Amino acid sequence: MLKTAEDIRQLNERIQAAGAFVDRIKNEVGKVIVGQPYMIDRLMIGLLSNGHILLEGVPGLAKTLAIKSLSQATHAKFSRIQFTPDLLPADVIGTMIYNQQRNEFMVRKGPIFANFILADEINRAPAKVQSALLEAMQEKQVTIGDTSYKLEEPFLVLATQNPLEQEGTYPLPEAQQDRFMLKVIVDYPKKNEEQLIIRQNTQSGPQPEVKQVAAMQEIAQAKDLVRQVYMDEKIENYILDIVFATRQPEKYNLQKLKALIAYGGSPRASINLALAAKAHAFLNKRGYVIPEDVRSISHDVLRHRIGLTYEAEAENINVEVIVEDVLRAINVP
Repeated sequence: MLKTAEDIRQLNERIQAAGAFVDRIKNEVGKVIVGQPYMIDRLMIGLLSNGHILLEGVPGLAKTLAIKSLSQATHAKFSRIQFTPDLLPADVIGTMIYNQQRNEFMVRKGPIFANFILADEINRAPAKVQSALLEAMQEKQVTIGDTSYKLEEPFLVLATQNPLEQEGTYPLPEAQQDRFMLKVIVDYPKKNEEQLIIRQNTQSGPQPEVKQVAAMQEIAQAKDLVRQVYMDEKIENYILDIVFATRQPEKYNLQKLKALIAYGGSPRASINLALAAKAHAFLNKRGYVIPEDVRSISHDVLRHRIGLTYEAEAENINVEVIVEDVLRAINVP
């Protein structure tokens, strides 16, 4: 919908006011998380645009602590599920149990009934458990017995993967990875940041605690505003060009990528690129999307949606290189 300059100015003012809680959350989470601003930003984008996130990184990079701190800062219900090879779907979603005193079956809800779910090492559980979680992510409800139960809002799943050990794991199929809005690669902190981490974890006295600094009502209001962020038709076409270039690279003067890409981004890639760009604009207190919003989020949206051929793997070409080539080839509006 076309908006006038006055409409966008008013939206900017509303976003300035409504987005104040974002800085409060970042400051509060920053008390216990040192040196991961990129990860915190991506968590906020997922929260504001109802998108689930796949986090990949070596152990000890505060992935669990980040989502737990976010839930404390928003006073949301937090659940951590450690995925193991012997886990069953009922351990995640819940099951019917028999009550001898009442002589009837009762529902025992599983840990999925929370606002923030941390699915730790999701690739360690069998496919049927992964499917149970992914169904809940997509439908925002679970079925126990004959009854369907709506999941609480907000509902955000953060699944972690350890890229080091692949023995005895069940890698997520590409179609299931597509359900995640973003795949975020968590890197090591810088040297000066790690020095702060050492001091924080070895000093005497009480450890810093994360307090509630935002209400659920503020988050719900912000989600509504994110959807209202203005996106020009030129930006929409820019998003479409990026996604279509991963499917038909030869039409965008990227003939060299044709032999390297097995399949490109799905329509979910286009939807999530647009939503994440709007959330990125909101985080920057803007009521309109600019090309830089799209570019900054493209790697996270596309890296798990592009399949590589054996030829690409033989030449040691990864998805990051392909996304970078696509972004360079597409004209910025």
